[in-house]
Amino acid sequence: MILPITLTIAGAAALINIWLMIRVGQVRTSEKVSVGDGGNDKVIRRMRAHSNFIESAPFVLALIGLIELAMGSPTWLWIVGGIYLLGRVAHGIGMDDGKFGKGRMVGTLVTMLTLLGLGIYAIAIPYFTVADASTAPIPMAEGETL
Repeated sequence: MILPITLTIAGAAALINIWLMIRVGQVRTSEKVSVGDGGNDKVIRRMRAHSNFIESAPFVLALIGLIELAMGSPTWLWIVGGIYLLGRVAHGIGMDDGKFGKGRMVGTLVTMLTLLGLGIYAIAIPYFTVADASTAPIPMAEGETL
C-alpha cells in the first residue's frame, strides 16, 4: 500500500531537516564553535530550531501515516501537512531573531495546533468510522500465518 500523503510530507520534512542542519553548520563555522554550543547564543538558537523540529516531526509523520491508513480525509491531511511544514520553516527562520519573533510564534502555534488536530482525529477514528469499515490486511509472506 502506497501512502502518497505521508511519503510526500515525510520527504519534504527530510529536506527541511537537511536545511536546518546546514543552518547549524553555517553558524558553527561563522562563530567558530566546533562541538556543543560554546555558550554562543546564535549557535544555541539554531541548534534549538533544529532540535525542536526533530522533536515534533516524528509524531506528526506517524499520525499522518496512521490517519491516511485509516482512510482519513486526504484533503485535510494535505492541508495540515503543508501548513505544518510551512510553520516549521517559519519557526526555523524566526529563531534567528533572538526573541519571540513572529516566525517563531507562528511556527510554535502551528506545530501545537497540528499535533492537537492530528491527535484528536486519530483518537476519534476508531469510534466514529462506519460500521462496515475494515482494518488494513497485514502483509505476510506466502504461506506465513499469524
